[in-house]
Amino acid sequence: MKRKFSLVLILTLGLAILAACGSDEKSEGSSTEKDTLIIGIDDSFAPMGFRDDNNEIVGFDIDLATASAEKMGAEVEFQPIDWSTKESELSSGRIDLIWNGYTVTEERKEKVLFTKPYLENAQVVLTLADSKIAALNDLADKQVGIQALSSALDALNANPISEKVALNEYKDNVLALTDLKAGRVEAVVIDKVVGEYFMTQEENTFKILDETLAPEQYAVGVKKGNEALLEKVQAALDAMNEDGTSAEISTKWFGEDIILK
Repeated sequence: MKRKFSLVLILTLGLAILAACGSDEKSEGSSTEKDTLIIGIDDSFAPMGFRDDNNEIVGFDIDLATASAEKMGAEVEFQPIDWSTKESELSSGRIDLIWNGYTVTEERKEKVLFTKPYLENAQVVLTLADSKIAALNDLADKQVGIQALSSALDALNANPISEKVALNEYKDNVLALTDLKAGRVEAVVIDKVVGEYFMTQEENTFKILDETLAPEQYAVGVKKGNEALLEKVQAALDAMNEDGTSAEISTKWFGEDIILK
């Protein structure tokens, strides 16, 4: 009798374990069915994602991500993060997507999944309008500001001029530009779309050198292994390219349609 009872107990426990495993698998896969997608951003990265005068998070990528979520039948929550830890935030599950002027690089491809690129960009040198700096070689022995752990830093390090500059790293571009205006640095290496935005906001304050450091492209970052979410985001982006939503958002922020199709 005891033996029969033991067999029944073992079978019962086995079924319980299988049921629990099935529940876990369903929970893990449900990340693609979430009602709310948590998107990690740098909230000082104008015009991609930043805070306006009312402290509201706005920007090109904010609008694009919100419209994409609507296509996916989901809500979005924008989570400001330390940009230097963005991949860790994604892999830990604290955010679902990196979507804020996120440059595609070979190194990052080893850490995250990328959608197709949706925007062209380049790293440029921005100085004060009356600066005598006119070419990359003029940066020699100059104080240069840059955002820490950014693609701008990668681009500068890949150029021989990096060995001749005095590098000053900042948490974000706003701090670097503040020091530029104050004369604490003489140039800032920055994303072209960001530099051009600040030039429109403060006319006759800055200039951008004609030479660029590196062409690049923006895409959305998804956690490794979550191909299902990647496919849904890409499908939403494709649909917005087809129906003109992306072009409308681009024109709002850049004055023209610069979306990669």
